[in-house]
Amino acid sequence: MQLPSSASSRQQDTNQRESNLDSILVIIPVLNEAATLGNVIHSLQQLGLTHIRVVDNGSDDNSVAVAQTAGAEVILEPIAGYGRACWQGLQNLPPQVEWILFCDGDGSDDLSELPQFFEAMKQADFILGNRRATVAGRSAMTPVQNFGNGLATQLIHWGWGYRYHDLGPLRLIRRSVLEAIEMQDRGFGWTVEMQARALELGCTICEIPVNYRRRQGGRSKISGTLWGSLQAGIIILMTLGKSYGKMQSQFLLKSLSSFLLLFSCLWMMPHGDFQQPENFQPFCVGVSWMSLGFLLSWKIKAISRILFWAIAILSRLFLLPMYPGDDVWRYLWEGRIQTLGFSPYHFPPNATELIPYRTVWWSQINHLDTSAIYPPITQLGFKALAAISASVLLFKLAFIAADLITCWLLSREFSYTNTLTYAWNPLILYSFAGAAHYDSWFILPLVAAWLTYRKNRWSWSAIFLGISIAVKWISLPILGLLASFQLPRLKTSFSVIMIGVLPLFLSAIPFCSADECPLIPTRSTFVSHGRSAEFFPYIVKHFWKGSTQSNSIYLIPLLAILLWMIIRYHQQKFQNQSDAVLQTTQTYLISVLAISPIIHAWYFTWLIPFAVATRHLGIRLVSLSAFVYFILPYRQGLGHLNWNLTDVERLLLWLPFIVGSVIMMFYSQKNNQSLKTQ
Repeated sequence: MQLPSSASSRQQDTNQRESNLDSILVIIPVLNEAATLGNVIHSLQQLGLTHIRVVDNGSDDNSVAVAQTAGAEVILEPIAGYGRACWQGLQNLPPQVEWILFCDGDGSDDLSELPQFFEAMKQADFILGNRRATVAGRSAMTPVQNFGNGLATQLIHWGWGYRYHDLGPLRLIRRSVLEAIEMQDRGFGWTVEMQARALELGCTICEIPVNYRRRQGGRSKISGTLWGSLQAGIIILMTLGKSYGKMQSQFLLKSLSSFLLLFSCLWMMPHGDFQQPENFQPFCVGVSWMSLGFLLSWKIKAISRILFWAIAILSRLFLLPMYPGDDVWRYLWEGRIQTLGFSPYHFPPNATELIPYRTVWWSQINHLDTSAIYPPITQLGFKALAAISASVLLFKLAFIAADLITCWLLSREFSYTNTLTYAWNPLILYSFAGAAHYDSWFILPLVAAWLTYRKNRWSWSAIFLGISIAVKWISLPILGLLASFQLPRLKTSFSVIMIGVLPLFLSAIPFCSADECPLIPTRSTFVSHGRSAEFFPYIVKHFWKGSTQSNSIYLIPLLAILLWMIIRYHQQKFQNQSDAVLQTTQTYLISVLAISPIIHAWYFTWLIPFAVATRHLGIRLVSLSAFVYFILPYRQGLGHLNWNLTDVERLLLWLPFIVGSVIMMFYSQKNNQSLKTQ
């Protein structure tokens, strides 16, 4: 039975509201507030809030028992400090939590105003209860509280240019924002640090007038005594002073990083054609300045969305006119011949049937005797673009669009500050905006699959993963890993496989017949034994010369690694499955790159989105060292046909990646040992 439209609309609103409330975790720091805590928890529950975490900060009454009886989760933090209690409450957050609500347990907050907070979640990142905006609130606050709040908010106005009206304890903040703030204070300066740093991040802030009552039980740790008030005031002033000093140094850091990135893009833009050897030296100079700008961005603690997007977009636009890499000519060609009715899987560029359709740039296509090696969704994308215009500019814009959507997805999940690892990354900027490699089309659905899995939407994750497979074959084993994670639920595991292969199957239909489906040119010398800047196969060939005649042998160690990852997953206790997907996907891609006989610099872009979450040092370092690879096209421009790095060049490319990975493994094992001893 269908609901009437109005009733259906109301039901949708109710479902949406419940979904929003389910994403909120309430944190209540308490100290000897047993008399009021139960009522506070029940009031929250009546409003629909079910995830309530009480942090007991050393109570000697029965606050803990009251909280447990009321149905709240209880965490103990014996070391005194309001900020320490709040910080402890933020540890080990469930993956579905997107918002954090802080309130006091003494009954002073008027929780009936919270529905206004929930409504403001649609537009704001940080929602504050303003006690001083109501007569009841101002009268309930002590003279010391009114004076201290007024002074602190005035100092924030002078230092940060934004006028808050209160430092109230009732506050709702987006989880990603709080993670980006990286709270340092563990005492009375917690609230003021949060408000100052939120301004530095460029958050959308909303203050809502709330009533306030004198505490209903217990004794104030701040305003109840002259010494407590004086101590809190000193700490708040010191916190503001430290924050202001850091803000000024951060301003210089962000300015320099931004300038270097934009300047280097403008510098590099005219020097992308390595067939002109004189371009290589200024290109390297530009890469050096860009790398320095990226390294400086590692120290940025907070960044506004305006600056984040301004540099992300402008840097890509500045590289847009750059002469592209030679892969783009194949993209244009394969898209164009599809519009003429030819399959790129059946006709290599030098096919006699295609001679009448050759263009002025036809000779720049690489591997003229090799038919298409890109999966079918990619080919359909090339066809759609070529139907509009077979131009480098249009193809670049399509790659940049996918690249920027990836930036957006990552920033929503991990904050703008963490996403700098991807958005301001030199290898990302050059590979997609400058050289016009299509790998951004592969990265986007792969990231979408990962992030939807974090939300426990495995079916959507399988669909996105299937799209990434149909864009680039490399993610096919990840589908097997994802299915193995669902074991022993065989039905779910089978569903993951079936959903995941569906995009590939559907997109392959236009290129296949009952007799053949030549989607992979296995007879091509490029596929069978092509080499470039490989790592592990380069070592193997020194002991086994025959290994250079077949690339397929490296499927054996790759399969062994996949099997080991599946066994490790089922033996190791992950905090949640989203952590497992992140770690195994990153490990798989690292293994692929280390084992693969065919390596190009832009292949390392596959790893970079995952470093946004893991902060993997090796991945960040290889974003810079991968540019060593471009010695190869430079030497080709000089007339040298040998497409192999020297030992020193290979070491310069791979060593930062290896050292960074070893360091990450060391710290990971150290952290695991620490957890086991706790």
